[in-house]
Amino acid sequence: MTDISEIFACLGEKVTPEQRALLQKAYDFAHSVHEGQKRMSGEPYFTHVFQVAKKLAELDMDTPIIIAGLLHDVIEDTNIPEEEIEKRIQEEFGSDVLFLVKGVTKLGTVKYRGYERHVESLRKFFLAMASDPRVVIIKFADRLHNLQTLEHVREDKRKRIAMESLEVYAPLANRLGIGKLKSDIEDAAFPYVYPKEAAEVQELIKEKRGIYEKNLEEVKEEIQKELEKHSIPAAEISYRIKHTYSLWKKLLRYNMDLEKIYDIVALRIVLNNVADCYRMLGLIHSIWRPVPGRIKDYIATPKPNGYRSIHTTIFTKSGGTAEIQIRTKEMDTEAFYGIAAHFFYKETEKHKERGPINKEKFKWIEELKNLNYNPRDPKSFLEHIKTDFFGDRIFIFTPKGDVIDLPEGSTPIDFAYSVHSDIGHHISGAKINGKMASIFTRLQNRDIVEIIRKKDANPSGKWLEHVKTTAAQKHIKSYLEKHSLLARLKSFGRRSKN
Repeated sequence: MTDISEIFACLGEKVTPEQRALLQKAYDFAHSVHEGQKRMSGEPYFTHVFQVAKKLAELDMDTPIIIAGLLHDVIEDTNIPEEEIEKRIQEEFGSDVLFLVKGVTKLGTVKYRGYERHVESLRKFFLAMASDPRVVIIKFADRLHNLQTLEHVREDKRKRIAMESLEVYAPLANRLGIGKLKSDIEDAAFPYVYPKEAAEVQELIKEKRGIYEKNLEEVKEEIQKELEKHSIPAAEISYRIKHTYSLWKKLLRYNMDLEKIYDIVALRIVLNNVADCYRMLGLIHSIWRPVPGRIKDYIATPKPNGYRSIHTTIFTKSGGTAEIQIRTKEMDTEAFYGIAAHFFYKETEKHKERGPINKEKFKWIEELKNLNYNPRDPKSFLEHIKTDFFGDRIFIFTPKGDVIDLPEGSTPIDFAYSVHSDIGHHISGAKINGKMASIFTRLQNRDIVEIIRKKDANPSGKWLEHVKTTAAQKHIKSYLEKHSLLARLKSFGRRSKN
């Protein structure tokens, strides 16, 4: 069934009568232009566009984005001439909707052709994100529904679509902080790329689910009592079991030993303000013993994708362990929706608008758009974006407490160049957590780094062996090439005089 009331139910009171009328109009339009079309499953094609729009409504998107979801295939997958359909969208739904629909259509024109040949597809994503991230959010919803109906596609195409989803879509969703879409895409694609491994993980979880849920229920009841006892209002207390794909990736790091993974289950406590979050942490540690080294304060130091929460892992009274996540309602919304959380602007007077996007947080989108690309060397381009944009990240602090976000494996040289190229060029040493260290030392998460500079310290070719970021490599190579050229010119000048 595809009833517009399902979309209205997702939006609740947030949608005005005028918006309802416009959504109904888009629903009827999409239904009429896709009339008679079938998917490989035999279902009406309209089912797909409806499910995309519904997912966008679940993500709390605004009316133009949901309408664009309903219309995202009308240019490419109907028999109406492109100029005619564009004119109709413009007249009936406005230029904003037309812009989004055309943006999604462009993203669909480049198909994935394997790990080393999807560069053009990636670059289109980056350009689309830089011009308007809403286009990519629609594409995520489109991809998710395609994954959920992938059993009807021929086998070779199934694996290609699923692999692209794991290598392109999920990392992009993660970097944009859209945790809900990232996990859903990964779990939908996982069984098609790694069927044996997916089945094994499902079996592992199935065996332990009962024990995990029993432990969490006990912890949840105790926490509820403490909240009432100390008059701390909670917006929500819930728990989850780790998604299959992320659990499998973690199992690989621990030789498939489930006992070494502490966050298989997590209890989430959503509170009204930050002060209550820290108060709750103290109460939890007064009841249960925390696992050493497992307390992470992402409120004080958010993750690179903007994620904020306090995490602590405790030893439960039943003998197991459980991760507890403590955050505010705003933080919880952003943990699920990331950049998408900024795109529902409530138009009724009784609701305030969400604040503008933090451009500093998402400046990497602009950096992606401006990446230099050598078509003769797509592999290095892909390695670059995997390392600098989608790989594991570490937080490094300046002595003043500012946070520098670097890829895992970075050294003080990377740190110095990320602050300023001149600091990088003249680094001679570093203090890591107050102790002198080599500039080639691999930094660890949350290290405090102070750069020691000297005027006569300059980059050498050896530095290139010890840097991780593309920015550092670029500055070092540029410096070496420039000074090599100057040396040759000086040499030529001396020979000319002689």
